[in-house]
Amino acid sequence: MGRQAAVEALAGRLNALWLTLQIQLLAERERWALWLPVAFGSGIAVYFTLQREPPGWIGLLAVGFAALFALQARGRTWVMLGALALGAVGAGFGAAQLRTYLVAAPVLQEEHGPARIHATVLEVEPRATGHRLRLGEVAVARLDANLTPAVVRVTVSAGAPDILPGDRVRLLAVLSPPPEPAAPGAYDFARRAYFEQLGAVGFALGGVERLARAPGAGPSAWDLWWAQRRQTIARRVRAAVPGRAGTVAAALMTGERSAIPEDVLQTMRDSGLAHLLAISGLHVGLIAGLVFFAVRAAIALVPAVAVRVQAKKWAALAAALAGFCYLWLVGATIPTQRAFLMLALVLLAVALDRSALTMRLVAWAAFVVLLLHPESLVSASFQMSFAAATALVAAYEGLRSHTFGRTSQRSIPMRLVLYAGSVALTSVIAILATGPFAVFHFNRLALYGLAANLVAVPLTAFWIMPAALVAFALMPLGLDGFGLTVMGWGIAGMLAVAETVADWPGAVAVLPSPSRAGLALIIAGGVWLCLWQRRWRLWGLAAVAVGCLSVPWGPRPDVLVTGDARLIGVRAASGELWVSTQRRERFSRDVWMRRLGTQRVQTWPPWGQAESADLTCDPLACLFRKNSLTAALVRDGRALAEDCRMADVLVAVVPVARIKCARPSILVDRFDLWRAGTHAIYLARDGPRVDTVRAHRGTRPWVRRRGRE
Repeated sequence: MGRQAAVEALAGRLNALWLTLQIQLLAERERWALWLPVAFGSGIAVYFTLQREPPGWIGLLAVGFAALFALQARGRTWVMLGALALGAVGAGFGAAQLRTYLVAAPVLQEEHGPARIHATVLEVEPRATGHRLRLGEVAVARLDANLTPAVVRVTVSAGAPDILPGDRVRLLAVLSPPPEPAAPGAYDFARRAYFEQLGAVGFALGGVERLARAPGAGPSAWDLWWAQRRQTIARRVRAAVPGRAGTVAAALMTGERSAIPEDVLQTMRDSGLAHLLAISGLHVGLIAGLVFFAVRAAIALVPAVAVRVQAKKWAALAAALAGFCYLWLVGATIPTQRAFLMLALVLLAVALDRSALTMRLVAWAAFVVLLLHPESLVSASFQMSFAAATALVAAYEGLRSHTFGRTSQRSIPMRLVLYAGSVALTSVIAILATGPFAVFHFNRLALYGLAANLVAVPLTAFWIMPAALVAFALMPLGLDGFGLTVMGWGIAGMLAVAETVADWPGAVAVLPSPSRAGLALIIAGGVWLCLWQRRWRLWGLAAVAVGCLSVPWGPRPDVLVTGDARLIGVRAASGELWVSTQRRERFSRDVWMRRLGTQRVQTWPPWGQAESADLTCDPLACLFRKNSLTAALVRDGRALAEDCRMADVLVAVVPVARIKCARPSILVDRFDLWRAGTHAIYLARDGPRVDTVRAHRGTRPWVRRRGRE
């Protein structure tokens, strides 16, 4: 009887909880539609987490089941909601599958060249030394046409003599497959390249010979026209504004960031101002806003016109046109697409005399971007852009019910205080919303970003971008020099702020990468917090807190070995990274440092001289000890026999053939590294385990096949 009573009590509590949940959901009926893009994105996320490419009918099957459930619902609200959610998840899954199929193109499997290449230039990116060319309609010597990538990217150090998009060129280059991640779970450039149909990267030997503009060839006339305008304007800006300020000005006006020196980029990141270089809502909003008020003021200055037309509607149309042109000029990146979609909806609401800034606007902008580019869901730009937009709109909705009085009735000092407060609040919300993604993707958190933004954001809004708009307007007349010069002064001030803040002690916190499960919890909690409006939204804070705990407490590898066996690293007890060399594989070393959350790196002394409590070496191998486990790092086959008898983990950068190595629970040799890529080994108290790049990536279309696969 006691057990039956306990069961009945539990059932009663669950029933009461379900009733409470229904009441809360019904009270927020108007917010249900906001969860459709979330469900759509969840289907995309499921697709990209799979280890193998699923059958093409999975997404359609989910949508079919959802439709069947909906037909059987017969007025049952919760069944209908479940069917809609399942249908949205299936639709997102199917959209990702379809996109993967549509963009499929050959990917180079092995290094090729030097080989003569004939191609059409799609894009020209200036670099600190030379240029980087994106090439289409490629013909490569000694490479079959059906194996030739649709697009290749080549770095040219010897210069490109006035090459423009659309030019037909010839060059000698060495091509390689798109690089794999430098560590398990690290940024996957090859996946991004697949969806851009970029099948090979490489470098040119010598210069580039321009042949001719191929009639009817190359990119579409629309893309070609904008690419040419982008390059022409960027060159003009850099010529008018010399030095670092010119490269930043070109980036703000055309989206071309490749010419910005690395030290400037790092300074902007460390000061929390990197978002000012990524063309997003701030820039698109400023351009459109300036055009809106300029057109409206111009109409008001002509009374005969002002009484006959609705100035607000014409100004909204002009602002939308300006935003559209700016979108294509800067290359239609994901943040810019999001910003333009939101801008267009805001301007439409203004023209229709409706409330402009709502969460529905953000939701539908996200849905459109994901529908067109499902792969953008796993990118840092999409995640950070929509995280900031969603959090800011949620905060705006929460504050909208409060009345602070008319700004026009306040004194000028009070207006300045209110403006500074709004900038500070916006910066705090954006930093909190984007911080987890910054740590996950870049392992860096700018601690003084608020102080830098309080100065740099008004400088950008009231000086830099208005000067850019003046330069745009005067450029057809050849009178843009004044606007560009003034813009350069403002950018110099912004860079001075960035350098000052970045030099403050402890300006940047370097943190280890959170787990994917931890990031998923943070996203789920953040979405729950922002999309609902009643007090139960605060439940999301618990999920965010648990997800954040995965950063300091998450497991970190103790031994790392690159897939080409050219770099070995171990994590010392002090937290610093010890590497076998700092002359090679610098990119992999930097990625390891970031993901381990350390800025300290030390090179092993020459083999045979390293000696410490954790690491001992002789000319043939090194032994690394942690948690009563021993990892043998073998560079010479003569050490295999001895190390096989004493090591718990054996990593050999040479092939292990015909040697009975029974003791090690983990054995990794040169062939394993070649097949599975970078290995990460954990020397945990409950025993060693290994993770590989290949285990994380699975067998997907963007993963290069090795060996007998």
